Amino acid sequence: MALMITDECINCDVCEPECPNQAIFLGPEIYQIDPAKCTECVGHFDEPQCVQVCPVSCIPVHPEHVEGRDQLLLKYQRLQSLAAGLAKPAGA
Repeated sequence: MALMITDECINCDVCEPECPNQAIFLGPEIYQIDPAKCTECVGHFDEPQCVQVCPVSCIPVHPEHVEGRDQLLLKYQRLQSLAAGLAKPAGA
C-alpha cells in the first residue's frame, strides 16, 4: 500500500526527511508521496515514519495503490537495487 497526503496537510516539513525512500516531496500546495517509491517503510522500519511524525494525521493509505506486505518488500528490494546500481563507480 502506498500512502498519500491529504489536503489537511499543514506543510510542517516533518515528514519529508523521515522518508527512507525519498518518496515525499513538496507539491504545488502540499507535500505529496510518489506511490512508486513508497513502501510504507517496509524494509526499513516496522511502521511508516511519516505517519509517526505527522502532527495532523493526514497520511492514510492511498486507495488507488493498495499493496500487500510482500509486494511492498519486493518494491523495497527493487528500489535498493536501483540505488546500488546508481552508486557504483564508473567502470565498475
